[in-house]
This record gives sequence, structure tokens and C-alpha cells, in this order.
Amino acid sequence: MKSWKKLATVALSAMVMATVMAGCGGGDKKAAKADANVYKVGACFELTGNVANYGKSCMEGFKVAINEINAKGGVNGKKFQIVESDNKSEPAESGNAITKLVTQDKVIAIVGPATSGCVAAGTPISTSNKVPHIAPCATAPGITLDGNKTKQFVFRACFIDPFQGQVMAEFTDKTLKLKNVAILFDSSSDYSKGLSEVFQKTLEGKGGKITAKEAFLAKDMDFKASLTKIKATNPQALYVPGYYEEVSKIIKQAREIGINCPIMGCDGWESPKLAEIAGKDALKDCYYVSAFSADDKDPSVQEFIKKFKDVNKKDPDIFSMQGYNAGLILADAIKRAGEKADGTAIAKAIEDTKALPVASGKLTFDDKHNPVMPALIIDFKDGKPSLKEKIAL
Repeated sequence: MKSWKKLATVALSAMVMATVMAGCGGGDKKAAKADANVYKVGACFELTGNVANYGKSCMEGFKVAINEINAKGGVNGKKFQIVESDNKSEPAESGNAITKLVTQDKVIAIVGPATSGCVAAGTPISTSNKVPHIAPCATAPGITLDGNKTKQFVFRACFIDPFQGQVMAEFTDKTLKLKNVAILFDSSSDYSKGLSEVFQKTLEGKGGKITAKEAFLAKDMDFKASLTKIKATNPQALYVPGYYEEVSKIIKQAREIGINCPIMGCDGWESPKLAEIAGKDALKDCYYVSAFSADDKDPSVQEFIKKFKDVNKKDPDIFSMQGYNAGLILADAIKRAGEKADGTAIAKAIEDTKALPVASGKLTFDDKHNPVMPALIIDFKDGKPSLKEKIAL
């Protein structure tokens, strides 16, 4: 999920760096020389910077999984050692951090970062060194793809942007039974633009109509001009794919000018600050897509919540759940690959994952290294997120 700003430049720099560093030795050789008593795994997350809340939550969930596995004796007679790294919420820093993890710390796998831009900056390096790389919550489709070809060493533990765009269009059509929808999207974000395009295409394919399509820019504060244009088209609902920083203000201002129809969105809404800024009353008839809800009665979800709260003394969120799942995916694959498995064998084991019990149920990878999993529609009760519906396409 998240920003792809300056991504082309960063990715090119990462590829050049990867080419240079690949000469230092592949992941296959490093795995063979790994410490006899531990599996060293890199955890590169946004621990400081503007999306540190995402990275910190992922890291917390990942640590719960790894500590749980270590408490049971590890796998293949070895325990896991986490090598932490802060990418400072910057793609360039992510490339540097992952280079160090691969070439100096000699980890056998990478988990993280949280955001798509930071993941994209690091995967050329991990791939060139044949180090398996799991992105817990990077939703951009290109993360695991090189054109139409699946990247051998790159995986994710979340659904992709097109899927959640389709899910929200399905919910709008079948559950809300609405056809005329306006869109307000962030034109500076590939994440937001991609979601708006998929939502529009899916809804129109179901006979729906987009009454207006307006744009804003990240860090904007005043959205009333665009909202006024949208109001004039009399939409039955408004779709706002974006991040909570802007979305909270958009919802608040929409209600202030009399847009009282349902407002729908995406997993970028996920934050307690949404209600703080928008106000709980403004969130009535608001819905977004997520992969986690504490209201989900699935036993695996409730078991994870208990484990996380026991360790961290607070409730988990979607990012901590995805970090936890990434830890389970990695440990299970290493176990199946065997004690002396190299990066190629571990990647193949991840690829072959089927019906693995994780915090969100059972997980299987498709041929594009995306997990097959349902999505949740979240609404609000007294300003607090609540599970509305579970949808599997």
C-alpha cells in the first residue's frame, strides 16, 4: 500500500546498487554460511518518519510471531534472530537498509517494509542476491510482478489494490444497491489513482454511473471546492480512495456542506485519527475495505488478538496482523525447505504455501505470489470501526 512518489528514480538506483552488490555473493552462499544456531532474518520497517505508525505496527506483529516460534524451539533445530532496520519512511533509505541487511548482516530473508514505495526500492537488491522478500502490507500490484512475469523471490501477505477496488464496487452494487457514485481521488498517489480506476471500471461493468470525478493532492487541507462540484451532481454515494490524513478532512468537510450520502474508501483509511479529525458523527454511513477486524469471530483472528495483547498490552491493527502473518509464512517455508536450505529453496517453499493457518484464517499463495484471502467491509458505530461484511470474490 502506499506512496510511489519518485519511484522510478528510486527503483533505478536500487537496481544499479543491486547489480554492484550482487558481486559480493548470492543469498544461496550466505544461507549456507549462516550461523549454526540461528536463522538471521532482516526486518526493514518504517520506524520513524511520516508513516512510522504502519511500520511500527508491522514490526510488533512480526516480533510476536517470531518470539512465539522461538518459544516453541524454533524450526529445524534453530531459532530466529531478527536484525532490525529503520528505513525512515523513505524509499532511498529503504534501499540502503536492505543492502546492509543482505550484504553485511547476511540475513537469509527480508520481511518489510510496510509501504509499496519502500518495498519497491529494496526488492531489486534482495532479488539480485537471491534473498526471499516478504512484504506484509504493500498492496501495489507491481510489487510481485516484472511486467507479466512473477518475481521469483518477492511475496506479499496482503491483498492487492485492484482486489479491494473490486470489493468496494461489489459492496456498493449488491449491499448498498447504489448505482450513481462520485469519485474524489488523490492525483499525486498511484495507490489512489489505481483504486479509483478499478472501482470505476467494476461499478460501470455492473451498470453503475460515475456522476463526477474530482482530484486533490496529498497534504491538501481545503476540499470544499471539489466537494461542491460533486454535490451538484447529486450522487448516491462518494468513493474516496486515499489515506486517513486527507480523508478525515474530506469526510468532515463533505458533511459540513451537506453531502450526507454514504462515503466509501480503502485500507488507507485505517487509523484512529480518522475519527479524531472527522468526528464520530461524520462517520455515519462511511465504509472502507480492510483485512482485519477485532469483531471477526474467526477463531484464528481471536487467538491472534489475545496473543498480541498479552505481549503489547494493546489491541492489534491490520498492520500488526499482516506483520504476524509474514512471520508465520517465513517460518513455515524455512521449516519445509530444511535446515540447510538456500534462498532459492526457501522462496520455492513460500510459493508452495497452501492452507497455512495464520491470523486471518488459512492462507494460500496464487501464481503471482499474492495470498488468496477474503476482504472485510468496515463501517463505524459511535465513531469506532465495526465489521459490516466479509467478501470473497
